[in-house]
Amino acid sequence: MRIAYYRVSTGDQSVEAQRNAMGGKFDREYSDEGVSGATMAAQRPQFAKLLEVVRAGDTVHVYAVDRLGRDAIDVQSTVRRLLDLGAVVEVHGLGPIGRGVGELILAVLAQVAEMERQRIAERTAAGREAARKALRETGKTHRGKESLGRPFAADAAAVRLWRVQNAASISNTAKHFGLSVATVKRYCATLRDTLR
Repeated sequence: MRIAYYRVSTGDQSVEAQRNAMGGKFDREYSDEGVSGATMAAQRPQFAKLLEVVRAGDTVHVYAVDRLGRDAIDVQSTVRRLLDLGAVVEVHGLGPIGRGVGELILAVLAQVAEMERQRIAERTAAGREAARKALRETGKTHRGKESLGRPFAADAAAVRLWRVQNAASISNTAKHFGLSVATVKRYCATLRDTLR
């Protein structure tokens, strides 16, 4: 049986890119959407279900090494567990992973992926600190913004007030201000909290 496993970290991402890249037409598909890569593979709901159904002779397809685990150790133990069940693990662009040399190559790739995640985290933290320092010293971030984080798309108080005065729905308020429904919900959440 050909089994595919997909994972994306956030709810606004889609597994479609992974599915299309791997060619589709799998007997079974499991996807953990909105599940952080920091979660151990066996603790992911859909991956846990995959582990319950995989049998000897099955092939488990994944898009990339980092979809298989939280870090290099988790990736290796996950692959070893699948191999112990008699399954073949196939990583897109890499091919089937077998015992011995295949596990060694996978271990190196998993370690490289883990190092890259750490570098991204370090660069992000350094950028945030540079922005905070520049904001304190000049009133603007090192990139010229007036605040950290996402700028407000509209004045939240004005959005809430218009919605109340017009007894408007979330979607009508979003259309009126040219905002997303999620933004209006976020702006109006504080209104709900004050009405309680």
